[in-house]
Amino acid sequence: MVKITLPQEFQTVDNTLRKLGLSNLADEGLKVLNRATEDAVKEATPIFIDAAKGITFTDARQILLGKDDAATNYLKSNTELKLYDSLKPVINNSFEKVEADQVWSNLVNRYNNVTFVPKVNPNLTVYVTKEALKGVYTMISVEKKDIRTKTTLITTALIQQVFALRD
Repeated sequence: MVKITLPQEFQTVDNTLRKLGLSNLADEGLKVLNRATEDAVKEATPIFIDAAKGITFTDARQILLGKDDAATNYLKSNTELKLYDSLKPVINNSFEKVEADQVWSNLVNRYNNVTFVPKVNPNLTVYVTKEALKGVYTMISVEKKDIRTKTTLITTALIQQVFALRD
């Protein structure tokens, strides 16, 4: 459901490489971005568990009675910095493991050798880490929406009582 796309400055690189018949190289660049993200999001679970353990009664009430994005906003405000610090080194290591740094270097060098194009050199680790965080919070929003809207997920008497409070 979530896919990391190229940074804006690399979309030009991608389009140019494809026009030059180098679609496979461009596809490989996208693949390594997403593989690095897949490795990194495994680090998120303990951070979310800690945030859930820290929920106060007031927080729970605000989440339950708040807007549809209240839970996502709570998690974001209580996990974003820790997640960033946790995901970034994993993404960097993943780039090294799958030789993404070499793939991107090859991709950038080939592009930068094209005449009359603006030269690029973005920090992909930072970009991919930020995109991974967006993806994590997107998935949380989707799951939370399902919980609020699908009554089949509200199965126990206690959960039914809790969700009755918001109605």
